[in-house]
Amino acid sequence: MYTQCPDCRTVFSLDASVLAHARGAVICGNCETLFDALDTLADQLPPEPFRQLPGTTRSEEAPKLDVAIYRPREDVPVAAVEPAPAAPAFTPRFVNDRRAPRQRPRRWPWLLTCTLLALLLAAQVAWAKRDVLIANPSIGAWLRQACASLGCRLPLVRDVHRLHLVARDVQAHPSVPGALMISATVRNDAPFAQPYPVVSLTLSDADGHRVAMRRLHPSEYLDDDAVLRAGLAPGASAALLIEVADPGNRAVAFEFGFE
Repeated sequence: MYTQCPDCRTVFSLDASVLAHARGAVICGNCETLFDALDTLADQLPPEPFRQLPGTTRSEEAPKLDVAIYRPREDVPVAAVEPAPAAPAFTPRFVNDRRAPRQRPRRWPWLLTCTLLALLLAAQVAWAKRDVLIANPSIGAWLRQACASLGCRLPLVRDVHRLHLVARDVQAHPSVPGALMISATVRNDAPFAQPYPVVSLTLSDADGHRVAMRRLHPSEYLDDDAVLRAGLAPGASAALLIEVADPGNRAVAFEFGFE
């Protein structure tokens, strides 16, 4: 005969002697639950897989037993019958599967992958915002210090608002007739190196009307590639010499601009 714990659904095998001795009350060997074995008592197990044994319906009236298979004689003493040893508990396959320890999935590969993806995303954002980071006083100083230790080189950041014209002068070209020699000294007041700017030169007459204008790229007024690549160091000044055609006596004023 078989019975099932109502709490953990474990199925046990038991015989009549155990059932009679306990009067139906048994304790589950798996979860220590006290339950009535008569509620799910069954002669045979249903085919697997199954979850629950069918319950036993109890009657209010005691059933009458009509079929007798043995009646001892009155003059023969009845020998004391020792209870048969309890049959070993039978556990279905689905219970063994449920009780088997589950192997926890490994989480470190996912954590490592997520960390690498987060670092890659942060590197992409930092590269997209590199000009802002380098121009920042605190972050830029840390980046320049780290780059100097690693032997790398930060890209040059352009901020023409921190370029100031210190001195300027215009005079006739000493060796080319009909040309002017314009000199200017520019200082980089930014805490980081800047590329040499695009210089716009405007010549005006006495009434303030524009007579001539020219935009010069750094390669047009500097012929040293190493100086161009290094840029204008923080706090450094550079002298710019520009040769332009003389527009005549109408040009009485000139103006510098940086782009």
